Amino acid sequence: MARPECVLDGRSLTIEHVVAIARNPASRVSIAPTARNALAQSRQLVERAIQSGQTIYGINTGFGKLANVRVPADQLDQLQTNLIRSHASGVGAPLPPSVVRGVMLLRANVLLRPTSGVRPELVDALVALLNAGVIPLVPEQGSVGASGDLAPLSHIGLALMGEGQVLSSESAAAPAEAALKAARLTPYRFAPKEGIAFINGTQAQTAMLAMMVHDAKILWRTAVAAAAMSLEALRGTPAPLDPRIHQSRPHAGQIRAAALMRELLENSEIRESHRENDPRVQDAYSLRCAPQVLVLSAGPHQLVERSSGA
Repeated sequence: MARPECVLDGRSLTIEHVVAIARNPASRVSIAPTARNALAQSRQLVERAIQSGQTIYGINTGFGKLANVRVPADQLDQLQTNLIRSHASGVGAPLPPSVVRGVMLLRANVLLRPTSGVRPELVDALVALLNAGVIPLVPEQGSVGASGDLAPLSHIGLALMGEGQVLSSESAAAPAEAALKAARLTPYRFAPKEGIAFINGTQAQTAMLAMMVHDAKILWRTAVAAAAMSLEALRGTPAPLDPRIHQSRPHAGQIRAAALMRELLENSEIRESHRENDPRVQDAYSLRCAPQVLVLSAGPHQLVERSSGA
């Protein structure tokens, strides 16, 4: 079986990509050169704004009620580091490694968009951590819905800095500093704007939702297959699956379910063997209304995120 690979460009990541990378520790992620170059150009705008001396929230000011407090130029890096440390305050059991890998992939994808304003080196560091199999320990509780998954993303940022904890191969806690050293990775130091850009997103929620949607689609197809098998076993008629019936509604999920059942029952010898001498006028609701019950929204599922958060 081929090892899953994913090339991030900030725009074309799909649910299938997320699940493949999240659930396969041997998978590899790379960055599209064009996207990396575009990010580097946008970062130059941020650097010029910083050098201009203008007051910019979260870059040379405090946060929240401290927005009016100007931070000295020689402390701007430390401001971002302190932000990561202060928000790495989650509690509870660790999120599963697959979820954390999904979060890391999604965050790298969003940060790769030029609107994030971070250095390409930040995305490089996050992808390197993912490819090295270093999984930050991210507690499952603690977030701020309005501003994003601040706590979960901060725990990942903490591991990037060589602080906090990661999950060992036995899913036990281990020091992040030792894990980075073993993987020959250098602790990352957040530059101005990068800390707030890194944690202001909803990728913890998105990663979990992506896997749930993926699994739900598999369960749906399984349920439709079970309905088709039941119709055969009970000698039912496929007449209620006629596409004209379902187009008259029309509900996309119902149409999809009926179409899949027709496909699965096509050329069924079991059904044909019982077509003659059947006195029933119609089947039970559980058979003839299966498509109406087994609904699923149609259309492609793309995780094209419109903003980087900060």
